[in-house]
Amino acid sequence: MNLIKALYLKYLQLFKPVKYAHKLGVHFGKNFKPFGTIHYGSEPWIIKMGDNVYLTNNICFITHDGGTLLFRNQVPDLEITKPITIGNNVYVGVNTTILPGVTIGDNVVVGACSVITKNVPSGSVVAGNPARVIKTTSEYFEKLQMQSLHLGHLNRTEKDKALRKIFDERG
Repeated sequence: MNLIKALYLKYLQLFKPVKYAHKLGVHFGKNFKPFGTIHYGSEPWIIKMGDNVYLTNNICFITHDGGTLLFRNQVPDLEITKPITIGNNVYVGVNTTILPGVTIGDNVVVGACSVITKNVPSGSVVAGNPARVIKTTSEYFEKLQMQSLHLGHLNRTEKDKALRKIFDERG
């Protein structure tokens, strides 16, 4: 029975990621968009996310400090577990790790390969290891508008065709 359950969960993880998160007990709001494989850790039910949260591939939520195992011979009940909270309108870039007890505010962009070790203020763009604020989301939006290829409204096929035309012409 455990093998069947494990296979079912793997199927959900790969093909129905929203249902997978729900089945694990993750709390999320409207328009939750997980893309790729998300690792919710051993206590997924203490992860809470708001509306319009986008998680890209290989995001890792860590809700506990496993290092406590080294000291359980001295303090048998030693345990550090903390919830993770993500606000509304948050984009988390690929290969990001979010550590126990972190709160990510509203309107935040987390850059790829970041390690979130402390709370992230609303309206900021963070990146790095450990992640730090690098600009406001307003500054980021201004830069995006200046650099945009204006293809975001196209479907995948149309966008690929337009991108090939642009980059074949530019070399």
